[in-house]
Amino acid sequence: MAVSLPSRTIVFETQRNPLSSTVHVSNPHVNLTTKVSTPTGKSLSIKNRPSFVRNASPVIGVNGVLVKKKKKRDLHPIVVIDNYDSFTYNLCQYMGEMGCAIEVYRNDELTIEELKKRNPRGILISPGPGTPQDSGISLQTVLELGPVVPLFGVCMGLQCIGEAFGGKIIRAPSGVMHGKSSPVFYDEKGEDGLLAGLPNPFTAGRYHSLVIENESFPSDELEITAWTADGSVMAVRHKKYRHIQAVQFHPESIITTKGKAIVRNFLKLVEKFENA
Repeated sequence: MAVSLPSRTIVFETQRNPLSSTVHVSNPHVNLTTKVSTPTGKSLSIKNRPSFVRNASPVIGVNGVLVKKKKKRDLHPIVVIDNYDSFTYNLCQYMGEMGCAIEVYRNDELTIEELKKRNPRGILISPGPGTPQDSGISLQTVLELGPVVPLFGVCMGLQCIGEAFGGKIIRAPSGVMHGKSSPVFYDEKGEDGLLAGLPNPFTAGRYHSLVIENESFPSDELEITAWTADGSVMAVRHKKYRHIQAVQFHPESIITTKGKAIVRNFLKLVEKFENA
């Protein structure tokens, strides 16, 4: 069931899978009544805004500058591919607070062709359980849209980028790193990327048991931009398509000291790509 307004559409798809929903947000400040189908077939009217964008401000630019009128390209969304992870909407909240139009889709809710029709400004591939082979359209998204759309991988998203370009995903030699903090060191070689302006090292929250294997790292395609003291890969960037970047840790975790700055840096990369 969909309710459309000039500036916002929210779609809830509950008939196919009660755990699955698609949320489209273009103006998070608009209050509206949304009808949601329940398992009994009855419709409930809910008057609210999605919790993950309650504090979003559609008139604030990436650098906190007031924007009087959005450019046409800004109306295209940042598409988030949700790999069935509880952290996904924390990332959405960060982007909403920075004024982004966001569309969130489960990794099995649309095809690559349908994703292309959304004409996204950028794509975020979220964390998630399992391996890249369990990530629905994520791998295909990296290969088909990565060359032409700014791409930000987080945790599973980084592993998808690593595997898509020839790397091998293995069990982390350091063991399961769920809810643990690590100092992360980085070197973006003088080119501002996801980690621009952060302390070096900075503290990051890790929630993973898999990593890109160092021995099979696809160094002809990707470069390592951040790492831990034991050599685990913490961030990568594509050598040719500089707008493909990813982190292994979770920017949205309270453990990560500069998480919002990392998300903001992704939006700056989107703007840089559009202005190139």
